[in-house]
Amino acid sequence: MLITDILAQNSNAFPKDVALVERIPATGQRHEITWKTFHSLSIKTANALNLKGIKKGDKVVQLMSNALDWLPIYFGILHTGAWAVPLNFRFEADKIRLCTKTAEAKAFIFGPEFIQRIEEIKAELDEFVELWIYTGPEVGCPDWAMPFRHFIAEADGTTPPDVPLSLEDEAALYFTSGTTGIPKAVLLTHDSLMHACRVENEHHGQTKDDIFLCIPPLYHTGAKMHWMGSFMVGGKCVLLNGVKPEWIIETVSEESCTIVWLLVPWAHDILIAIEDGKINLDDHKLDQWRLMHAGAQPVPPSLIENWQRYFPGQAYDTNYGLTESSGPGCVHLGVENADRIGPIGLPGYGWEAKIVDKQGNHLPGNETGELIVKGPGVMKEYYKNPEATAKTLKDGWLHTGDMARYDMDGFIWLVDRKKDMIIYGGENIFPVEIENFFLKHEKIKDIAVIGVPDDRLGEIPAGIISIKPNVMMCEQDILDFQQALPRYKQLKKIFFGDVPRNPTGKIEKPKLRRIYAEDKRKNLEKLLK
Repeated sequence: MLITDILAQNSNAFPKDVALVERIPATGQRHEITWKTFHSLSIKTANALNLKGIKKGDKVVQLMSNALDWLPIYFGILHTGAWAVPLNFRFEADKIRLCTKTAEAKAFIFGPEFIQRIEEIKAELDEFVELWIYTGPEVGCPDWAMPFRHFIAEADGTTPPDVPLSLEDEAALYFTSGTTGIPKAVLLTHDSLMHACRVENEHHGQTKDDIFLCIPPLYHTGAKMHWMGSFMVGGKCVLLNGVKPEWIIETVSEESCTIVWLLVPWAHDILIAIEDGKINLDDHKLDQWRLMHAGAQPVPPSLIENWQRYFPGQAYDTNYGLTESSGPGCVHLGVENADRIGPIGLPGYGWEAKIVDKQGNHLPGNETGELIVKGPGVMKEYYKNPEATAKTLKDGWLHTGDMARYDMDGFIWLVDRKKDMIIYGGENIFPVEIENFFLKHEKIKDIAVIGVPDDRLGEIPAGIISIKPNVMMCEQDILDFQQALPRYKQLKKIFFGDVPRNPTGKIEKPKLRRIYAEDKRKNLEKLLK
């Protein structure tokens, strides 16, 4: 079975039930479509693409912000046998060009907010892009594109193109977020997408009655793959356009959401809004909210401890994954282990995981090594990048680049990214450990720890600290608080400022290194004398 078959089943079984809801709190708009409409729109998209010459193996770029037609268009591309190529809507023109050229996309579907960026690079892309489809209001459609509604107007909406597809066929090309450099193209198969459905439903037991709140960008595997557990059983999904804490709580209450997946910064912001009195939980209907799960980055134990103070009856879970593993779930804590605050858990449904040293030897004890995983969700390859593929895929094992360790009970703890490790005078320092320590401070909203070059010690740990609203904090407060840390892990330089995160919640440490490390060597040497 393919995920397009699941959509057809939902349409047949629940034609009049609401499948997708879109809420735009900034404008007060709310729209919804049924499973029948969802299915019909996807088939129309597929047949329209087919009539324009899009066939199995072609690539179709999808550059759209979250919207009600995002998922029907995505499924429409899959129906044709073409590869769906969702792009990060924060990509600037140069990265859009790079990704589109890498894919050699034949069609390009885009929203109105991207017109200017596309026009900067369109002349270069016209070499292979034959079809430009615009999803915004018709009056704003550029003369070089076709409005989506016109594009699908004459297409059949009942029977998809007759294209032989198997689980082994390529389905989608996802580009990594690029926070560590040039985005890499991750090729996933139809089997990968189906496994994501099974994993999520096995882990969280979604039923037809569950209502899933989707806030992250749909171009990212983390958002869609969590939703797919509900999709598999015909559960409703609410797409929220915006991340203000008040909007999230209001949506949970008004839409009766039962499952919410949050990025760490959003959960932090909700807790701050509750503490500041901006959100009064008694004003909202939240009893039905049965599960909050978080991921996409290490989840600070202090965050979950604070969360459980305000939501004591709610189940908690964390999932670990990456684009190369078809999204979350290759390692999974499980709601039954929610009392174990801190670890990311055990191998997920259908997955194997182990921690290895530099030579690939298994490290069974409390030693730090690289986390590697194996299962049906592992990517096929980095498209057009055999060198990177060979470094990452070895004997079927995906080398994640994340450092981890086992505890006494065999649970996996994520330590940090291998490339983020700081080598301070010969000692290995993992920034996440320091970040988790400081997040316990009642005045600190967010923190990023990076290595700053030092001629004598190699690197020194520096912290970029964002404090909560309406509080005062100085460098001496930080120095006093960190006395509980081992001396070598204490911050040697402190900056107060914003902590930039990408749309999936990961700290953009390369950007911080450019700002605070690369140009600070001389200043730091003077300060440390």
